[in-house]
Amino acid sequence: MDLIATAQDLIRFKTITGNESEIRKASEYIAAKFFKTDVKTEIFQSTASPVIFLKNCDGIDFDVLILGHIDVVPAEDKMFDPVIRDGKMFGRGTLDMKSFAAVALNSMEYVTTHKLPIRFGVILSTDEEKGSKSTESFLKAYPDIKAKIVLDNDVGGDIKKIVTKCKNPVFVKLIAKGIEAHGSTPWEGIDANEILFKTWQNIRKIYPYYAKNLPQPKDKWIDTVHFAKVEGGQVSNIISNYAEALLDFRLTENSSVENLKNNLDKCLEYGVSYEIVSTSVPVVMDENNDDILNYKAFAENILGQKIEFEHIGGATDSREFAVKGSVVIMHSGTGEGMHASSEYVEIKSVEQIADIQIKFLEYLAAKNR
Repeated sequence: MDLIATAQDLIRFKTITGNESEIRKASEYIAAKFFKTDVKTEIFQSTASPVIFLKNCDGIDFDVLILGHIDVVPAEDKMFDPVIRDGKMFGRGTLDMKSFAAVALNSMEYVTTHKLPIRFGVILSTDEEKGSKSTESFLKAYPDIKAKIVLDNDVGGDIKKIVTKCKNPVFVKLIAKGIEAHGSTPWEGIDANEILFKTWQNIRKIYPYYAKNLPQPKDKWIDTVHFAKVEGGQVSNIISNYAEALLDFRLTENSSVENLKNNLDKCLEYGVSYEIVSTSVPVVMDENNDDILNYKAFAENILGQKIEFEHIGGATDSREFAVKGSVVIMHSGTGEGMHASSEYVEIKSVEQIADIQIKFLEYLAAKNR
Protein backbone atom coordinates (compact mmCIF):
# COMPACT_ATOMS: atom_id res chain seq x y z
CA MET A 1 0.00 0.00 0.00
CA ASP A 2 1.19 3.50 -0.82
CA LEU A 3 0.78 4.90 2.68
CA ILE A 4 1.00 8.62 1.91
CA ALA A 5 -1.14 8.37 -1.21
CA THR A 6 -3.81 6.59 0.84
CA ALA A 7 -3.66 9.34 3.47
CA GLN A 8 -4.06 11.96 0.74
CA ASP A 9 -7.05 10.10 -0.71
CA LEU A 10 -8.73 10.03 2.70
CA ILE A 11 -8.07 13.73 3.27
CA ARG A 12 -9.79 14.62 -0.01
CA PHE A 13 -13.09 13.25 1.32
CA LYS A 14 -14.87 16.11 3.11
CA THR A 15 -15.81 13.92 6.04
CA ILE A 16 -16.86 16.73 8.36
CA THR A 17 -18.83 15.10 11.16
CA GLY A 18 -22.41 14.76 9.93
CA ASN A 19 -21.60 14.99 6.21
CA GLU A 20 -23.20 11.61 5.52
CA SER A 21 -22.61 11.44 1.77
CA GLU A 22 -18.85 12.07 2.03
CA ILE A 23 -18.52 9.75 5.01
CA ARG A 24 -20.26 7.03 3.04
CA LYS A 25 -17.91 7.55 0.08
CA ALA A 26 -14.86 7.39 2.35
CA SER A 27 -16.18 4.25 4.05
CA GLU A 28 -16.73 2.54 0.70
CA TYR A 29 -13.24 3.62 -0.43
CA ILE A 30 -11.76 1.88 2.62
CA ALA A 31 -13.85 -1.25 2.15
CA ALA A 32 -12.87 -1.43 -1.53
CA LYS A 33 -9.19 -1.55 -0.60
CA PHE A 34 -9.75 -5.02 0.84
CA PHE A 35 -12.04 -6.34 -1.87
CA LYS A 36 -10.96 -9.85 -2.93
CA THR A 37 -8.74 -10.27 0.14
CA ASP A 38 -9.22 -12.35 3.26
CA VAL A 39 -10.19 -9.26 5.25
CA LYS A 40 -13.74 -9.33 6.58
CA THR A 41 -15.22 -5.87 6.05
CA GLU A 42 -18.33 -4.38 7.61
CA ILE A 43 -19.75 -0.87 7.40
CA PHE A 44 -21.79 -0.99 10.59
CA GLN A 45 -24.58 1.54 10.91
CA SER A 46 -27.29 2.00 13.53
CA THR A 47 -26.97 5.80 13.81
CA ALA A 48 -26.49 8.48 11.15
CA SER A 49 -22.75 7.80 11.28
CA PRO A 50 -21.27 4.39 10.38
CA VAL A 51 -18.33 2.51 11.86
CA ILE A 52 -15.86 0.77 9.56
CA PHE A 53 -14.93 -2.63 10.99
CA LEU A 54 -12.12 -4.69 9.45
CA LYS A 55 -10.78 -7.98 10.74
CA ASN A 56 -8.64 -10.91 9.57
CA CYS A 57 -10.43 -13.54 11.65
CA ASP A 58 -13.76 -14.93 12.73
CA GLY A 59 -15.12 -13.84 16.08
CA ILE A 60 -14.49 -10.69 18.09
CA ASP A 61 -11.72 -11.74 20.48
CA PHE A 62 -8.61 -10.00 19.18
CA ASP A 63 -4.92 -10.06 19.91
CA VAL A 64 -4.66 -6.49 18.59
CA LEU A 65 -7.17 -3.82 17.63
CA ILE A 66 -6.41 -0.43 16.14
CA LEU A 67 -8.90 2.33 16.92
CA GLY A 68 -9.34 5.58 15.05
CA HIS A 69 -11.75 7.83 13.19
CA ILE A 70 -12.08 9.42 9.75
CA ASP A 71 -14.36 12.37 10.54
CA VAL A 72 -12.90 15.84 10.88
CA VAL A 73 -13.88 19.29 12.13
CA PRO A 74 -15.07 21.92 9.60
CA ALA A 75 -12.54 23.63 7.33
CA GLU A 76 -12.30 25.66 4.16
CA ASP A 77 -12.57 23.66 0.95
CA LYS A 78 -8.91 24.22 0.13
CA MET A 79 -7.88 22.25 3.24
CA PHE A 80 -9.33 19.09 1.68
CA ASP A 81 -6.70 19.28 -1.06
CA PRO A 82 -3.58 18.12 0.82
CA VAL A 83 -0.35 19.96 0.12
CA ILE A 84 3.10 18.47 0.65
CA ARG A 85 5.85 20.96 1.39
CA ASP A 86 9.19 20.73 3.22
CA GLY A 87 8.52 17.22 4.49
CA LYS A 88 5.11 18.13 5.85
CA MET A 89 1.61 17.38 4.65
CA PHE A 90 -0.88 20.20 5.21
CA GLY A 91 -4.65 19.83 5.24
CA ARG A 92 -7.66 19.01 7.35
CA GLY A 93 -7.20 15.63 8.98
CA THR A 94 -3.49 15.31 8.27
CA LEU A 95 -2.77 15.14 12.01
CA ASP A 96 -6.25 14.38 13.34
CA MET A 97 -6.23 11.68 12.14
CA LYS A 98 -6.55 10.48 8.56
CA SER A 99 -2.82 9.93 8.16
CA PHE A 100 -3.00 7.42 11.00
CA ALA A 101 -6.20 5.85 9.70
CA ALA A 102 -4.07 5.16 6.63
CA VAL A 103 -1.44 3.62 8.94
CA ALA A 104 -4.11 1.29 10.34
CA LEU A 105 -5.12 0.21 6.82
CA ASN A 106 -1.46 -0.33 5.97
CA SER A 107 -1.07 -2.56 9.03
CA MET A 108 -4.14 -4.57 8.06
CA GLU A 109 -2.76 -5.10 4.56
CA TYR A 110 0.60 -6.20 6.00
CA VAL A 111 -0.93 -8.65 8.47
CA THR A 112 -3.07 -10.30 5.80
CA THR A 113 -0.45 -10.30 3.03
CA HIS A 114 2.17 -11.82 5.32
CA LYS A 115 -0.39 -14.08 7.02
CA LEU A 116 0.76 -13.11 10.50
CA PRO A 117 -0.77 -15.50 13.07
CA ILE A 118 -2.57 -12.86 15.11
CA ARG A 119 -6.25 -11.99 15.41
CA PHE A 120 -6.21 -8.43 14.17
CA GLY A 121 -8.88 -5.79 13.66
CA VAL A 122 -9.39 -2.12 12.81
CA ILE A 123 -12.29 0.02 14.03
CA LEU A 124 -12.74 3.47 12.48
CA SER A 125 -15.59 5.66 13.70
CA THR A 126 -17.04 8.60 11.79
CA ASP A 127 -18.35 10.96 14.47
CA GLU A 128 -15.54 11.08 17.01
CA GLU A 129 -15.37 14.86 16.82
CA LYS A 130 -18.90 15.06 18.23
CA GLY A 131 -18.94 12.41 20.90
CA SER A 132 -18.52 9.03 19.14
CA LYS A 133 -22.18 8.00 19.29
CA SER A 134 -21.48 5.59 16.43
CA THR A 135 -18.83 3.83 18.54
CA GLU A 136 -21.26 3.56 21.44
CA SER A 137 -23.83 1.91 19.16
CA PHE A 138 -21.19 -0.39 17.68
CA LEU A 139 -20.05 -1.56 21.12
CA LYS A 140 -23.65 -2.17 22.18
CA ALA A 141 -24.06 -4.36 19.10
CA TYR A 142 -20.81 -6.18 19.96
CA PRO A 143 -20.85 -6.21 23.78
CA ASP A 144 -18.36 -9.10 24.00
CA ILE A 145 -15.71 -7.59 21.77
CA LYS A 146 -12.30 -7.48 23.42
CA ALA A 147 -8.60 -7.16 22.64
CA LYS A 148 -5.42 -7.94 24.50
CA ILE A 149 -3.77 -4.85 23.02
CA VAL A 150 -5.28 -1.69 21.55
CA LEU A 151 -3.18 0.65 19.42
CA ASP A 152 -4.49 4.22 19.56
CA ASN A 153 -2.93 6.80 17.23
CA ASP A 154 -5.44 9.57 18.04
CA VAL A 155 -3.41 11.23 20.78
CA GLY A 156 -0.63 13.70 21.32
CA GLY A 157 1.15 15.03 18.29
CA ASP A 158 4.74 14.17 19.13
CA ILE A 159 6.20 10.83 18.03
CA LYS A 160 8.83 11.12 20.75
CA LYS A 161 6.16 10.63 23.43
CA ILE A 162 3.92 7.69 24.33
CA VAL A 163 0.79 8.65 26.26
CA THR A 164 0.10 6.52 29.33
CA LYS A 165 -2.59 8.61 31.01
CA CYS A 166 -5.71 10.41 29.75
CA LYS A 167 -8.16 12.27 31.95
CA ASN A 168 -11.88 11.66 32.41
CA PRO A 169 -13.95 14.28 30.55
CA VAL A 170 -17.11 15.20 32.48
CA PHE A 171 -19.56 17.69 30.98
CA VAL A 172 -21.90 19.48 33.38
CA LYS A 173 -24.80 21.80 32.63
CA LEU A 174 -25.48 24.58 35.15
CA ILE A 175 -29.11 25.71 35.16
CA ALA A 176 -30.16 29.00 36.76
CA LYS A 177 -33.83 29.89 37.25
CA GLY A 178 -34.74 33.44 38.26
CA ILE A 179 -37.72 35.78 38.23
CA GLU A 180 -38.09 38.20 35.36
CA ALA A 181 -38.69 41.88 35.93
CA HIS A 182 -38.09 45.15 34.11
CA GLY A 183 -34.45 46.07 33.89
CA SER A 184 -35.14 49.35 35.69
CA THR A 185 -36.49 47.56 38.79
CA PRO A 186 -34.06 44.70 39.45
CA TRP A 187 -35.26 44.44 43.07
CA GLU A 188 -38.52 43.02 41.73
CA GLY A 189 -36.84 40.03 40.09
CA ILE A 190 -34.04 37.51 40.50
CA ASP A 191 -31.43 37.69 37.75
CA ALA A 192 -30.68 34.18 36.47
CA ASN A 193 -27.51 35.46 34.83
CA GLU A 194 -26.30 36.88 38.12
CA ILE A 195 -26.84 33.73 40.19
CA LEU A 196 -25.25 31.66 37.42
CA PHE A 197 -22.11 33.84 37.48
CA LYS A 198 -21.97 33.76 41.29
CA THR A 199 -22.07 29.97 41.16
CA TRP A 200 -19.30 30.03 38.57
CA GLN A 201 -17.19 32.22 40.86
CA ASN A 202 -17.72 29.70 43.66
CA ILE A 203 -16.58 26.88 41.38
CA ARG A 204 -13.43 28.83 40.53
CA LYS A 205 -12.46 28.82 44.21
CA ILE A 206 -12.08 25.03 43.91
CA TYR A 207 -10.95 24.72 40.29
CA PRO A 208 -8.65 27.69 39.49
CA TYR A 209 -8.54 29.58 36.20
CA TYR A 210 -5.49 29.02 33.99
CA ALA A 211 -4.55 30.87 30.83
CA LYS A 212 -1.53 31.38 28.61
CA ASN A 213 -0.91 34.87 30.01
CA LEU A 214 -1.15 33.72 33.66
CA PRO A 215 1.14 31.66 35.90
CA GLN A 216 1.14 27.98 35.01
CA PRO A 217 0.48 25.23 37.55
CA LYS A 218 3.63 23.44 38.70
CA ASP A 219 1.82 20.11 38.38
CA LYS A 220 -0.42 19.93 35.32
CA TRP A 221 -1.85 16.52 36.22
CA ILE A 222 -4.71 18.17 38.07
CA ASP A 223 -8.47 18.54 37.72
CA THR A 224 -9.45 21.45 35.48
CA VAL A 225 -12.62 23.05 34.14
CA HIS A 226 -13.40 25.59 31.46
CA PHE A 227 -16.55 27.56 30.75
CA ALA A 228 -17.46 25.97 27.41
CA LYS A 229 -20.75 27.70 26.66
CA VAL A 230 -23.10 30.19 28.34
CA GLU A 231 -26.55 31.46 27.45
CA GLY A 232 -28.91 33.71 29.35
CA GLY A 233 -31.42 36.48 28.71
CA GLN A 234 -33.42 37.35 25.61
CA VAL A 235 -34.20 41.06 25.82
CA SER A 236 -31.78 43.70 27.05
CA ASN A 237 -34.21 45.50 29.35
CA ILE A 238 -35.68 42.42 31.06
CA ILE A 239 -34.13 40.66 34.03
CA SER A 240 -33.36 37.15 32.81
CA ASN A 241 -35.44 34.35 34.32
CA TYR A 242 -33.28 31.58 32.83
CA ALA A 243 -29.62 30.99 32.11
CA GLU A 244 -27.45 27.95 31.54
CA ALA A 245 -23.81 27.10 31.04
CA LEU A 246 -21.91 24.04 29.87
CA LEU A 247 -18.80 23.20 31.86
CA ASP A 248 -16.01 20.92 30.65
CA PHE A 249 -14.29 19.21 33.57
CA ARG A 250 -11.18 17.06 33.09
CA LEU A 251 -10.58 14.77 36.05
CA THR A 252 -7.50 12.71 36.86
CA GLU A 253 -7.64 9.12 38.07
CA ASN A 254 -7.27 10.48 41.61
CA SER A 255 -10.71 12.12 41.42
CA SER A 256 -14.24 10.84 40.99
CA VAL A 257 -17.56 12.06 39.66
CA GLU A 258 -19.00 11.71 43.16
CA ASN A 259 -16.34 14.04 44.52
CA LEU A 260 -17.13 16.49 41.71
CA LYS A 261 -20.81 16.39 42.66
CA ASN A 262 -19.95 17.08 46.29
CA ASN A 263 -17.94 20.11 45.22
CA LEU A 264 -20.69 21.41 42.94
CA ASP A 265 -23.28 21.03 45.70
CA LYS A 266 -21.23 23.42 47.83
CA CYS A 267 -21.03 26.00 45.05
CA LEU A 268 -24.67 26.37 44.02
CA GLU A 269 -26.40 29.68 44.66
CA TYR A 270 -30.12 29.70 45.40
CA GLY A 271 -32.00 28.98 42.17
CA VAL A 272 -29.11 27.13 40.50
CA SER A 273 -28.95 23.40 39.84
CA TYR A 274 -26.85 21.15 37.61
CA GLU A 275 -27.03 18.06 35.41
CA ILE A 276 -24.21 15.66 34.56
CA VAL A 277 -24.47 15.62 30.77
CA SER A 278 -21.84 12.98 30.14
CA THR A 279 -19.01 11.24 31.90
CA SER A 280 -16.38 8.69 31.04
CA VAL A 281 -13.37 7.11 32.71
CA PRO A 282 -9.68 8.03 32.78
CA VAL A 283 -7.29 5.77 30.89
CA VAL A 284 -4.24 4.91 32.96
CA MET A 285 -1.62 2.42 31.80
CA ASP A 286 1.23 0.82 33.75
CA GLU A 287 4.46 2.20 32.29
CA ASN A 288 6.23 -1.02 33.32
CA ASN A 289 3.87 -3.23 31.34
CA ASP A 290 5.88 -5.65 29.16
CA ASP A 291 3.89 -4.97 25.98
CA ILE A 292 4.26 -1.22 26.39
CA LEU A 293 7.97 -1.52 27.09
CA ASN A 294 8.49 -3.78 24.06
CA TYR A 295 6.56 -1.37 21.83
CA LYS A 296 8.66 1.49 23.24
CA ALA A 297 11.86 -0.42 22.46
CA PHE A 298 10.82 -0.92 18.82
CA ALA A 299 9.91 2.76 18.56
CA GLU A 300 13.21 3.90 20.03
CA ASN A 301 15.12 1.63 17.67
CA ILE A 302 13.32 3.01 14.60
CA LEU A 303 13.55 6.63 15.75
CA GLY A 304 17.13 6.28 16.93
CA GLN A 305 16.39 8.12 20.17
CA LYS A 306 14.76 7.76 23.56
CA ILE A 307 11.00 8.15 23.96
CA GLU A 308 9.28 9.67 26.98
CA PHE A 309 5.99 8.79 28.61
CA GLU A 310 3.40 11.57 28.68
CA HIS A 311 0.09 12.37 30.39
CA ILE A 312 -2.60 14.37 28.53
CA GLY A 313 -5.91 15.97 29.42
CA GLY A 314 -7.74 14.75 26.33
CA ALA A 315 -10.01 11.72 26.17
CA THR A 316 -9.73 8.65 23.97
CA ASP A 317 -12.21 6.14 22.52
CA SER A 318 -9.89 3.38 23.69
CA ARG A 319 -11.24 3.91 27.22
CA GLU A 320 -14.01 1.42 26.43
CA PHE A 321 -11.35 -1.27 26.00
CA ALA A 322 -9.19 -0.10 28.89
CA VAL A 323 -12.02 -0.83 31.32
CA LYS A 324 -12.17 -4.37 29.90
CA GLY A 325 -8.50 -4.88 30.70
CA SER A 326 -6.87 -4.13 27.35
CA VAL A 327 -3.33 -2.80 27.26
CA VAL A 328 -3.77 0.51 25.44
CA ILE A 329 -0.73 1.91 23.65
CA MET A 330 -1.31 5.55 22.76
CA HIS A 331 1.24 6.85 20.27
CA SER A 332 0.95 9.22 17.35
CA GLY A 333 3.07 11.02 14.80
CA THR A 334 4.34 14.58 14.94
CA GLY A 335 2.50 17.65 13.75
CA GLU A 336 0.74 20.83 14.78
CA GLY A 337 -2.40 22.82 14.19
CA MET A 338 -4.95 20.18 15.13
CA HIS A 339 -8.41 21.68 14.33
CA ALA A 340 -6.71 24.83 13.02
CA SER A 341 -6.18 26.23 9.53
CA SER A 342 -2.47 25.45 9.83
CA GLU A 343 -2.89 21.71 10.48
CA TYR A 344 -0.03 19.54 9.28
CA VAL A 345 1.74 16.26 9.96
CA GLU A 346 5.40 15.42 9.42
CA ILE A 347 5.40 12.78 6.70
CA LYS A 348 8.43 10.96 8.11
CA SER A 349 6.61 10.50 11.42
CA VAL A 350 3.65 8.88 9.64
CA GLU A 351 6.00 6.44 7.94
CA GLN A 352 7.78 5.77 11.23
CA ILE A 353 4.53 5.02 13.08
CA ALA A 354 3.68 2.55 10.30
CA ASP A 355 7.09 0.89 10.65
CA ILE A 356 6.78 0.71 14.45
CA GLN A 357 3.37 -0.91 14.20
CA ILE A 358 4.57 -3.52 11.74
CA LYS A 359 7.63 -4.41 13.86
CA PHE A 360 5.43 -4.70 16.93
CA LEU A 361 2.86 -6.85 15.12
CA GLU A 362 5.62 -9.12 13.83
CA TYR A 363 6.90 -9.47 17.39
CA LEU A 364 3.43 -10.42 18.68
CA ALA A 365 2.98 -12.88 15.83
CA ALA A 366 6.31 -14.53 16.66
CA LYS A 367 5.09 -15.02 20.23
CA ASN A 368 2.01 -16.82 18.89
CA ARG A 369 3.95 -19.23 16.67
